[in-house]
Amino acid sequence: MKSIVLDKVIPIPLHDNILNKDSVWGKECTIDAGDQCLVCAPSGTGKTTLVSSIYGLRTDYTGTVKFDNENTQSFSLAKWALIRQQFLSVVFQDLLLFPQLTAFENILIKHRLQPIKTEEEIKDMVKRLGIGDKLGKKCGLLSLGQQQRVAIVRALVQPFSFLLMDEPFSHIDENNIQLASALIQEECSKNKAALVITSLSRNSYFPYTSSISV
Repeated sequence: MKSIVLDKVIPIPLHDNILNKDSVWGKECTIDAGDQCLVCAPSGTGKTTLVSSIYGLRTDYTGTVKFDNENTQSFSLAKWALIRQQFLSVVFQDLLLFPQLTAFENILIKHRLQPIKTEEEIKDMVKRLGIGDKLGKKCGLLSLGQQQRVAIVRALVQPFSFLLMDEPFSHIDENNIQLASALIQEECSKNKAALVITSLSRNSYFPYTSSISV
């Protein structure tokens, strides 16, 4: 079974800070496939840093991040590409959509790397999130809430053992959060995958198995 381990990780920018005694920083934390972890903390405390460190975009920390018992800082670019295509999926806080491409084109960029869904299945997912009529619209013309839902679908159309989501609902209304949560749960269950989601507040959208502080 695949796992992610944070072994005494402390981001270098936080070294001089007084860390919360319950913080994950500086301790050992294991996330196994199937876990559902909530990272709840105020802005500026390291939630995005945590997601970026697990995903391999940040290496400015002491300690070790391990994927399947291997130090991720030893990974080549080719190995990272393989892991991100097959095992790690992410919704970034700033989404990283291509504004000049349509919603559907943004989703298909990820889908075509590992085509495990049909285009009809993807369209059905988009419709379930209430943006079926936005598929042909350029992402730069969509509202932030609509863009977040595009990014969520994009993350769900690839294979994954771990789904990382950095404040994915910050611009989505309550009803659409419930719809998105149901879809995320279904896809995590199909993949037997872990969910790591950051939030500014605690909520009951998922039956979290653990809570992580930063």
